Amino acid sequence: MRMPTLTLGIVTDLHFGPEAHFRGKLRKLTHHAASLTEAFVDRMNREVMPDLIVNLGDDIEDESREADLVRYAECQSILRKAHAPLINVAGNHDLVNLTRSDLLASWHREGPLYYALDHGEWHLVVLHTIERKDQDIRIPRAQLDWLREDLQKTTRPTIVFMHHSASEQDVDDSRWFSGRPELALVHERADLRAILEESKKVRAVFNGHLHRNHFDVIHGIPYITIQSLIENLDDDAPGRPSAAHAIVRLTPERIIIRIQGPDPARYQIEL
Repeated sequence: MRMPTLTLGIVTDLHFGPEAHFRGKLRKLTHHAASLTEAFVDRMNREVMPDLIVNLGDDIEDESREADLVRYAECQSILRKAHAPLINVAGNHDLVNLTRSDLLASWHREGPLYYALDHGEWHLVVLHTIERKDQDIRIPRAQLDWLREDLQKTTRPTIVFMHHSASEQDVDDSRWFSGRPELALVHERADLRAILEESKKVRAVFNGHLHRNHFDVIHGIPYITIQSLIENLDDDAPGRPSAAHAIVRLTPERIIIRIQGPDPARYQIEL
């Protein structure tokens, strides 16, 4: 029996909150976050009709516990207007002032911030990468052990979602991470990739965080970075938001990824 197509609508780095400048320039057009998220959900409902909505994290631009609670709830409320189940990933900004319990309450889940589920004939894995501010990004050994066991148990083709990148992408030309790869890429990424490769089940890995589009393939597994919804495509104010989101269609033969908005990209992977 032929596996049906699985369609995903993916959005990341929505950053509800105060404006964010970096090195003296306006970089995150956070005042557009709510309207752009509404537009994303509206398009999903009217045109795309995906099987799942995937939010790769950083729903908020952290400010204070009180403000972050309100803004995280606002972002989640808008995303839940989609006519499809929502899969959430925890971003680093989400956990500056909020707790694991805060996020899980908004997600309507219990347990750790990493988890797995089946949808149709596909297995979906959400990882929780942990950023220590201005130091590094880690994935604990216990989570890697859980991942290895989870992949051993499943018989389904698998897609992995995470906030930070597990690839070896060069960040020298990055606005945000030039000279600071330790704040863009997971420290244990080689160990993580080895587990994914050994399973022979992982078809693709998606992440956000880097505020740009990127694609590379390592030992047969594609790693796809999705541009931030509110990244300023211009050099400074008043700015032009990327309005980025991805439409992903998965079949047993191929994966087609179309990143929409003024900073578009298209990738096709033959399986």
